[in-house]
Amino acid sequence: MSRPRPQPITPGPGQESVWDYPRPPRLEHSPKHIEVVFAGVTVADSRNTVRVCETSGPPVYYVPPGDVRTDLLIPSAFASFCEWKGNASYFSIRAGGREAKDAAFSYATPTTAFAAIQRYVAFYAGRVDACYVDGEEVTPQAGPFYAGWITGDVVGPFKGDPGTEGW
Repeated sequence: MSRPRPQPITPGPGQESVWDYPRPPRLEHSPKHIEVVFAGVTVADSRNTVRVCETSGPPVYYVPPGDVRTDLLIPSAFASFCEWKGNASYFSIRAGGREAKDAAFSYATPTTAFAAIQRYVAFYAGRVDACYVDGEEVTPQAGPFYAGWITGDVVGPFKGDPGTEGW
């Protein structure tokens, strides 16, 4: 049985609460500088991402394929389904003699409402060496499924820890 909905943390100046994000999720174009680093290689570098904001989860940044080293992405057999976005395909990352299994995902044919992220790539911060938003290293969202990026400008509590599945 899941825990009851927690009390949202009150955001401070310049912060937003993930409890103010909608369900279904909202898409926002973001000019923030997004970087993903693995094995000493910059895998993604963009100032033109789409941020997906959903109740109780930190934002997920989707990077346009032209800003991703797609030559480092290896298609995975793993797949998942999102009730709003559709079917996701996963990718492992190979660089510097290392591999990050299922570290990225993308929607080749998302639902109409999420067409803006078609073929854009999202990364699990906990499966690569580092992810940055405007130079701030992010904290990965807890749990094996969610790919949100926690920065100082978002407050929770965040879905992902054991017992939060029902939020």
